[in-house]
Amino acid sequence: MSTISSQLIKEHFNRYAEMQIYDLFKLIFHTVFGCEHLIADPSAAEQYIMREATLNNSPALTEKLGEYSRIYLGWLGKGLSAATLAKCFALSARHTEDGNERLESGIALALRLAENGEIPLDSDTLKGEIGRWRSQGFPAIHHSDKYRDLYRPAYRVTDSKYAEILPLLCEIDRRLEKGRTVIAIDGKSASGKTTLSQTLGEIYDCTVFRMDDFFLRPEQRTRERFAEPGGNVDRERFEQEVLKPLSEGKSIEYRPFDCSTLMLCKTQTVEPKRLVIVEGSYSMHPDLAGYYDFSVYLDISDEIQQQRIIERNGSEDAEVFFSRWIPFENRYRERLEPDKRCNLIFNLDETGD
Repeated sequence: MSTISSQLIKEHFNRYAEMQIYDLFKLIFHTVFGCEHLIADPSAAEQYIMREATLNNSPALTEKLGEYSRIYLGWLGKGLSAATLAKCFALSARHTEDGNERLESGIALALRLAENGEIPLDSDTLKGEIGRWRSQGFPAIHHSDKYRDLYRPAYRVTDSKYAEILPLLCEIDRRLEKGRTVIAIDGKSASGKTTLSQTLGEIYDCTVFRMDDFFLRPEQRTRERFAEPGGNVDRERFEQEVLKPLSEGKSIEYRPFDCSTLMLCKTQTVEPKRLVIVEGSYSMHPDLAGYYDFSVYLDISDEIQQQRIIERNGSEDAEVFFSRWIPFENRYRERLEPDKRCNLIFNLDETGD
């Protein structure tokens, strides 16, 4: 959970030299609590964002506060829709169990910085205003008039996981204005592909297909097949059952592969929605890449990857993963270079799946 740091406080005073005491309080409050209230009506929040954006010449700025981030309305000029920002805002509202304790900790830190002359606030005045705010029960507060006049703050506070993928959200919103959009999410194991597809599923009404459902059946697992870069998924079946009918605007019928039984499951029928996400390693194989409107590659350091796979699979299963599946993945990346062919590259070492 987020706790404000002295570095963050000093950075904001450097950026906004005329910050007042209540602007400091608002920074601490946002770092701890994020959204100030639950959003009962996201559509009303969308309309308010649109009205506010017309009144402010806001930059496309993101200020990370830890668990939460301030997303400035200038991102709407980059393609982000007000509806998407309102949805991220609404999804970020949650109850914070130890919030007051962390708020008090942040206030104490700010007071020490003022007493040491590290921020330009009078410590006695700050102490008095802290007592006043505390006596009121630490309500959400507004920026000072001076701050609003000088800096024109126009932002929404969201979970940082949404702020980290803003370029992708902008691209999706721009493309959805024109019609159905099909996106591939490729990347190294444990880089966050599943997490990213789940995050997009929270924001958008979308259809998700997973490359894990198209592993090779036992009879397909030949030495020749495994020698192919990216050969350890049934890309031919994925193309015929999913991508080809999708490109023709048809319903999709496919049979997911069950890794526990090594057999195909019952046929699933899917009516694709306006946003379709294909998630998984090998999704950007050259035989499949032409079906996508946009593609994302998730990178990760080898050290973080190893750590996550051990945590996710356990030490014994992880060893099989490292000795067998990771070499296949590395060969695919080195020979077919999906990272160089994707439209966006993210390194989500801090999140992951």
